[in-house]
Amino acid sequence: MTTPPEDPPSLIEYPSDFPIKVMGAMHDSFVATIVEVVMRFDPEFGHHKLETRPSSKGNYLALTVTVRATSRTQLDDLYRALSSHPMVKMVL
Repeated sequence: MTTPPEDPPSLIEYPSDFPIKVMGAMHDSFVATIVEVVMRFDPEFGHHKLETRPSSKGNYLALTVTVRATSRTQLDDLYRALSSHPMVKMVL
């Protein structure tokens, strides 16, 4: 029987502050919705850790959320939750 391959070592030291860019269409509830998702994974997250940047034509909004990353699993789960959300176009 073979053992499953191990995950490569992380380049991120935990815990640490980790910025994530989230982009979506301009919508009144976009920011509140993304904050709600992020807070499920980082309950200490606050608006002071959020930057917004509208696109030049105002059709899209880019957010930078800086979360307190405590593990690779937490970050992976957060990326999956954000990427699968219907309001989100892209997560970096």
